[in-house]
Amino acid sequence: MAGLIWTILVGFIVGLIARLAMPGKQVMGWFMTTLFGCGGAVLATYAGQALGLYKVGEPAGFIGAVVGAFVLLFIYGKVIGK
Repeated sequence: MAGLIWTILVGFIVGLIARLAMPGKQVMGWFMTTLFGCGGAVLATYAGQALGLYKVGEPAGFIGAVVGAFVLLFIYGKVIGK
């Protein structure tokens, strides 16, 4: 249970950092911010494994998670089409 809470907390922090780094205004609540942060961490983990930067079982790392969340926010902004 503690691992899940830690994942959600880190996902929220990563999502906030990605939203601050993204130019323009993103209108979304804390739930979507957390989802983008957790999704960015997952994206960074699998992309890092595919590129050989991480081994299976290693966490993606904080910077990789922020970059992954930034990419997801960018795609989200293009799909929504503000």
